[in-house]
Amino acid sequence: MMPAADLLATRERLLAGQTRPQAEIERAIAAASSGPCRHAFLQTDFDGARAQAAAADPLRQPLAGLAVSVKDLFDVMGQVSRAGSIVLNDAPPAGRDAAAVARLRAAGAALIGRTHMTEFAYSGVGVNPHYATPANATATDVARVPGGSSSGAAVSVATGAAFVGLGSDTGGSIRIPAALHGIVGFKSTQRLVPLDGTVPLSFTLDTACAMTRSVRDAILVHEILAARRVTRSHAPLSHYRLAVVPQLMFDGVDATVARAFERGLQTLRTAGARIRELPLPALHDLAGLQSNGGFAAAESYAWHRRLLAGGSAQYDPRVLTRIQRGATISAADYIDLQQARCNWITRVEHSLQGVDAVLSPTVPVVAPPLAEVLPGPERDEAFFCLNGLLLRNPGVVNMLDGCALSLPCHAADELPVGLMVWHGAMRDDAVLNISQQIESVLRPQQP
Repeated sequence: MMPAADLLATRERLLAGQTRPQAEIERAIAAASSGPCRHAFLQTDFDGARAQAAAADPLRQPLAGLAVSVKDLFDVMGQVSRAGSIVLNDAPPAGRDAAAVARLRAAGAALIGRTHMTEFAYSGVGVNPHYATPANATATDVARVPGGSSSGAAVSVATGAAFVGLGSDTGGSIRIPAALHGIVGFKSTQRLVPLDGTVPLSFTLDTACAMTRSVRDAILVHEILAARRVTRSHAPLSHYRLAVVPQLMFDGVDATVARAFERGLQTLRTAGARIRELPLPALHDLAGLQSNGGFAAAESYAWHRRLLAGGSAQYDPRVLTRIQRGATISAADYIDLQQARCNWITRVEHSLQGVDAVLSPTVPVVAPPLAEVLPGPERDEAFFCLNGLLLRNPGVVNMLDGCALSLPCHAADELPVGLMVWHGAMRDDAVLNISQQIESVLRPQQP
């Protein structure tokens, strides 16, 4: 279960002298070493985290020596960024931190370790044939998928091993595992956080962002990563114009997700929220836009083609198949895709005029058993079916160049379900403010 105290509550205790950064980092290390966090980290640096906690200044540093995990595709000075692969085992250690890591470190983060991920971030499921996959930290019946590609980041936050899980989101890789773990995942507008020092999947869609335990923590971490202040509003939910899109987002939704989402909408309406149905037929055009593999295939192949020249045997076959689709995408195809996306964004943004945010299920299903999609050709069909389902809803926002936050909306006796609040580019502040109001209604016990 997710620890009750979020980052800001813990920082308040630090400032009040009720705890110390050293005590908090020891709690995080204990959680990282516990059974529920097994396989979440590909590499830990407990001694380094202890040193960072000991040097922290809670009065001046917003992260105050508290534990932060880092997805394996971000450079950390002196460490090798393998991106969950074995292809990059012999890459040289990073000479400096990635921009996102540097900003977190400057804010006082204690970097506890590098987290498990899908190889080269190319899946929303979270399994990896090279490294044992961490099980979903919230499941108590059977081992369930963690979600990906930021799988270990979600487990680290859900177990208490980290207050912040730094990750990336290309088609949902922050929001999917956040939804399946019942935590918060915020994908900002892509251009707001620099990607310097990261192993890419798609130059067009990759976004550096994070998972946290609360929306208010997400706001703080976004301000650090984007080096900007969020314009805050405490307007009530009744102030905002919210919408639900019937197209695409509810296809294949399972009973638990449908029940939790509808119950959440009813709770919000009772609290005064104005929510209307908004037809958005343009969503059905996305499949055609990406029928040849889209940006991820084209741009990942452009980056990997030199590595592939040396042989492909070390790649995850499921990842390799999608990368190699990019070999057939011509320059003309790529230019057409860019233009088609621009036209599609224009159409969708026109339809969203007059709406402050859209509400959707983050993903249409709860986390299925891990055994159904583990590596192996006999499970490939089930894997790709699930991968498509998990990526579908959050991927809409990436193609829109938009921003979105996933927050939990399930009951205590249900598997985690995420509610996604989203809009187009540079609507980050509205999405964050609305999400905090929604959280206060759906999760009033949140500190």
